[in-house]
Amino acid sequence: MAAPCFKIEKAYPEPLAGVDEAGCAPLAGPVVAAAVVLDRARFPRGINDSKVVPVKDREAICARLYKVAKVGVGIATVEEIDSLNIYWARMLAMQRAVEALGFDPAWVLVDGNACPRWDRPSKAIVAGDAKCRSIAAASIVAKVTRDRIMADYARDYPGYGWETNKGYPTPDHCRALKALGATPIHRQSFARVREQMQLELLPTAIAAE
Repeated sequence: MAAPCFKIEKAYPEPLAGVDEAGCAPLAGPVVAAAVVLDRARFPRGINDSKVVPVKDREAICARLYKVAKVGVGIATVEEIDSLNIYWARMLAMQRAVEALGFDPAWVLVDGNACPRWDRPSKAIVAGDAKCRSIAAASIVAKVTRDRIMADYARDYPGYGWETNKGYPTPDHCRALKALGATPIHRQSFARVREQMQLELLPTAIAAE
């Protein structure tokens, strides 16, 4: 598959922001979005969908993007995920990412099949992180930022393996959830976490009877 390029972006006015998020599926941690406005004459090599870029390369590209591009990051917290649901928390994070740019881009391209409810010229691009270089750049910034957040949480809540699984429902994380219980960083609105919390409350309920 060809790497993302500017072919789609060229149909829209500049400055154009690409937007993507990381962290919809995990059982724990925030959802993080990034907005990136690239200089089409000066950008890092190797920009691609973050899922296919090696970790060390992602880190290097992210660092370079902060030097040569306009970058905004938006975060929706665990509490917001639980109160809004993950879909609307994702939209909120993307809205915050664009606002964090500090200026209004002429157009916004968003990864996925829907844009946030905002008054901005924008278009959703399905699999945009594999097609549009600006969205791919945003995917890298969002992924690197969220991975760092989860690594920090891993030090506060050892045993869940967040330094490697980043809060996703991997076998090691699910085993730890059962053995150690849920933390304040777990998403209580997610079924697997909610079920575990109900099990934790069961002995207390039985004792109260």
